[in-house]
Amino acid sequence: MRYLFFLIVSVLLVSCRNDVTVKPSAKLRLDYPQPTYSRLQTNCPYSFLKNDNTEKKTDSNCNMRIDYPMMDATIFLTYQQVTDSANLNDLLYDAQKLAYGHNIKAQSIPEQPFVNPDNDAYGMFYFINGDAASQSQFYLTDSLTHFVTGSLYFDAKPNFDSIFPAVQYIRNDMRTLMETMEWKKP
Repeated sequence: MRYLFFLIVSVLLVSCRNDVTVKPSAKLRLDYPQPTYSRLQTNCPYSFLKNDNTEKKTDSNCNMRIDYPMMDATIFLTYQQVTDSANLNDLLYDAQKLAYGHNIKAQSIPEQPFVNPDNDAYGMFYFINGDAASQSQFYLTDSLTHFVTGSLYFDAKPNFDSIFPAVQYIRNDMRTLMETMEWKKP
Protein backbone atom coordinates (compact mmCIF):
# COMPACT_ATOMS: atom_id res chain seq x y z
CA MET A 1 0.00 0.00 0.00
CA ARG A 2 2.82 2.33 0.86
CA TYR A 3 4.54 1.65 -2.43
CA LEU A 4 1.36 2.35 -4.33
CA PHE A 5 0.95 5.71 -2.54
CA PHE A 6 4.57 6.76 -3.33
CA LEU A 7 4.14 5.62 -6.93
CA ILE A 8 1.01 7.76 -7.42
CA VAL A 9 2.58 10.80 -5.75
CA SER A 10 5.74 10.41 -7.86
CA VAL A 11 3.74 10.16 -11.08
CA LEU A 12 1.75 13.26 -10.17
CA LEU A 13 4.87 15.29 -9.35
CA VAL A 14 6.66 14.26 -12.51
CA SER A 15 3.64 14.93 -14.71
CA CYS A 16 3.18 18.48 -13.41
CA ARG A 17 6.43 19.83 -14.77
CA ASN A 18 6.21 22.55 -17.41
CA ASP A 19 8.70 22.60 -20.20
CA VAL A 20 10.37 25.98 -20.55
CA THR A 21 9.67 27.56 -23.91
CA VAL A 22 11.98 30.36 -24.92
CA LYS A 23 10.08 33.11 -26.68
CA PRO A 24 11.80 35.50 -29.07
CA SER A 25 12.05 39.10 -27.96
CA ALA A 26 9.63 41.33 -29.81
CA LYS A 27 8.33 44.86 -29.75
CA LEU A 28 4.94 46.22 -30.68
CA ARG A 29 5.06 47.48 -34.25
CA LEU A 30 2.71 50.29 -35.12
CA ASP A 31 2.95 51.49 -38.69
CA TYR A 32 1.27 54.76 -39.51
CA PRO A 33 1.14 56.07 -43.06
CA GLN A 34 3.68 58.69 -44.08
CA PRO A 35 1.85 62.01 -43.70
CA THR A 36 1.05 64.10 -46.74
CA TYR A 37 -0.26 67.60 -46.19
CA SER A 38 -2.56 69.91 -48.09
CA ARG A 39 -3.78 73.42 -47.27
CA LEU A 40 -7.13 73.42 -45.53
CA GLN A 41 -9.26 76.18 -47.02
CA THR A 42 -12.39 77.18 -45.15
CA ASN A 43 -14.53 80.26 -44.64
CA CYS A 44 -12.76 80.74 -41.33
CA PRO A 45 -10.19 83.53 -40.84
CA TYR A 46 -7.28 81.09 -40.82
CA SER A 47 -5.81 78.25 -42.87
CA PHE A 48 -3.09 75.66 -42.31
CA LEU A 49 -1.65 72.43 -43.66
CA LYS A 50 -3.62 69.37 -42.58
CA ASN A 51 -2.64 65.69 -42.76
CA ASP A 52 -4.58 64.08 -45.64
CA ASN A 53 -5.15 60.94 -43.51
CA THR A 54 -7.48 62.87 -41.20
CA GLU A 55 -11.11 63.98 -41.33
CA LYS A 56 -12.15 67.57 -40.62
CA LYS A 57 -15.41 68.74 -39.08
CA THR A 58 -16.17 72.45 -38.69
CA ASP A 59 -18.95 74.18 -36.76
CA SER A 60 -20.42 77.61 -37.40
CA ASN A 61 -17.99 79.40 -35.06
CA CYS A 62 -14.87 78.21 -36.94
CA ASN A 63 -14.14 75.65 -34.25
CA MET A 64 -12.86 72.41 -35.76
CA ARG A 65 -12.28 68.77 -35.02
CA ILE A 66 -9.50 66.97 -36.83
CA ASP A 67 -10.17 63.26 -36.40
CA TYR A 68 -7.64 60.43 -36.70
CA PRO A 69 -9.97 57.46 -37.22
CA MET A 70 -7.23 54.80 -37.21
CA MET A 71 -5.95 56.03 -33.83
CA ASP A 72 -9.24 57.06 -32.18
CA ALA A 73 -7.78 60.51 -31.58
CA THR A 74 -9.02 64.05 -32.17
CA ILE A 75 -7.43 67.49 -32.24
CA PHE A 76 -9.96 70.07 -31.08
CA LEU A 77 -9.34 73.57 -32.47
CA THR A 78 -11.09 76.55 -30.93
CA TYR A 79 -11.08 79.96 -32.61
CA GLN A 80 -11.74 83.22 -30.76
CA GLN A 81 -11.38 86.83 -31.79
CA VAL A 82 -9.10 89.18 -29.89
CA THR A 83 -10.92 92.43 -29.17
CA ASP A 84 -8.41 94.27 -26.96
CA SER A 85 -5.36 93.66 -24.77
CA ALA A 86 -7.47 92.70 -21.74
CA ASN A 87 -9.26 90.09 -23.84
CA LEU A 88 -5.92 88.77 -25.13
CA ASN A 89 -4.63 88.44 -21.56
CA ASP A 90 -7.76 86.48 -20.60
CA LEU A 91 -7.39 84.16 -23.61
CA LEU A 92 -3.70 83.53 -22.81
CA TYR A 93 -4.53 82.83 -19.17
CA ASP A 94 -7.31 80.39 -20.15
CA ALA A 95 -5.05 78.54 -22.61
CA GLN A 96 -2.30 78.15 -20.02
CA LYS A 97 -4.81 77.13 -17.35
CA LEU A 98 -6.24 74.47 -19.69
CA ALA A 99 -2.78 73.00 -20.33
CA TYR A 100 -1.68 73.03 -16.70
CA GLY A 101 -5.04 71.67 -15.55
CA HIS A 102 -3.63 68.26 -16.50
CA ASN A 103 -0.82 68.66 -13.97
CA ILE A 104 -2.55 66.27 -11.55
CA LYS A 105 -2.01 63.22 -13.79
CA ALA A 106 0.88 64.44 -15.94
CA GLN A 107 4.47 63.48 -15.16
CA SER A 108 5.76 66.63 -16.84
CA ILE A 109 4.53 69.47 -19.03
CA PRO A 110 7.44 70.89 -21.00
CA GLU A 111 6.54 73.94 -23.04
CA GLN A 112 8.05 75.19 -26.26
CA PRO A 113 7.56 78.78 -27.40
CA PHE A 114 6.61 79.29 -31.03
CA VAL A 115 7.44 82.43 -33.02
CA ASN A 116 6.80 82.86 -36.75
CA PRO A 117 7.00 86.58 -37.61
CA ASP A 118 6.55 85.88 -41.35
CA ASN A 119 2.98 84.66 -40.71
CA ASP A 120 2.34 86.78 -37.58
CA ALA A 121 1.89 83.61 -35.52
CA TYR A 122 3.04 83.47 -31.91
CA GLY A 123 2.22 80.86 -29.32
CA MET A 124 3.19 77.98 -27.09
CA PHE A 125 3.22 74.19 -27.52
CA TYR A 126 2.70 72.03 -24.41
CA PHE A 127 3.97 68.42 -24.34
CA ILE A 128 1.82 66.77 -21.68
CA ASN A 129 3.65 63.58 -20.69
CA GLY A 130 1.94 60.97 -18.55
CA ASP A 131 -1.51 59.48 -18.12
CA ALA A 132 -3.34 62.80 -18.47
CA ALA A 133 -6.55 63.20 -20.47
CA SER A 134 -4.80 65.34 -23.10
CA GLN A 135 -1.28 64.65 -24.40
CA SER A 136 -0.57 67.91 -26.24
CA GLN A 137 -1.98 71.41 -26.35
CA PHE A 138 -1.08 74.68 -28.02
CA TYR A 139 -2.25 78.20 -28.63
CA LEU A 140 -1.51 80.56 -31.52
CA THR A 141 -2.28 84.24 -31.94
CA ASP A 142 -1.36 87.21 -34.07
CA SER A 143 -1.73 89.34 -30.89
CA LEU A 144 -4.23 91.65 -32.61
CA THR A 145 -7.26 89.82 -33.98
CA HIS A 146 -7.00 86.02 -33.95
CA PHE A 147 -6.55 83.38 -31.24
CA VAL A 148 -6.60 79.58 -31.79
CA THR A 149 -6.16 76.83 -29.21
CA GLY A 150 -5.62 73.16 -29.99
CA SER A 151 -5.95 70.10 -27.76
CA LEU A 152 -5.23 66.43 -28.48
CA TYR A 153 -7.51 63.79 -26.93
CA PHE A 154 -7.73 60.04 -27.42
CA ASP A 155 -10.99 58.12 -27.22
CA ALA A 156 -9.44 55.64 -24.77
CA LYS A 157 -8.33 55.44 -21.18
CA PRO A 158 -5.04 57.37 -21.02
CA ASN A 159 -2.12 54.97 -20.82
CA PHE A 160 0.81 57.01 -22.06
CA ASP A 161 3.10 54.03 -22.67
CA SER A 162 0.57 52.39 -24.97
CA ILE A 163 -0.40 55.46 -26.99
CA PHE A 164 3.06 57.04 -27.16
CA PRO A 165 3.73 56.17 -30.87
CA ALA A 166 0.39 57.72 -31.85
CA VAL A 167 1.08 60.76 -29.66
CA GLN A 168 4.43 61.33 -31.41
CA TYR A 169 2.79 61.03 -34.85
CA ILE A 170 0.03 63.51 -34.00
CA ARG A 171 2.41 65.92 -32.25
CA ASN A 172 4.32 66.20 -35.53
CA ASP A 173 1.04 67.05 -37.28
CA MET A 174 0.27 69.66 -34.62
CA ARG A 175 3.67 71.25 -35.14
CA THR A 176 3.07 71.35 -38.89
CA LEU A 177 -0.32 72.97 -38.23
CA MET A 178 1.33 75.64 -36.07
CA GLU A 179 4.19 76.27 -38.49
CA THR A 180 1.87 76.72 -41.48
CA MET A 181 -0.91 78.73 -39.80
CA GLU A 182 -1.84 81.76 -41.91
CA TRP A 183 -4.35 84.43 -40.90
CA LYS A 184 -6.73 85.73 -43.55
CA LYS A 185 -6.79 89.47 -43.91
CA PRO A 186 -10.22 91.11 -43.51
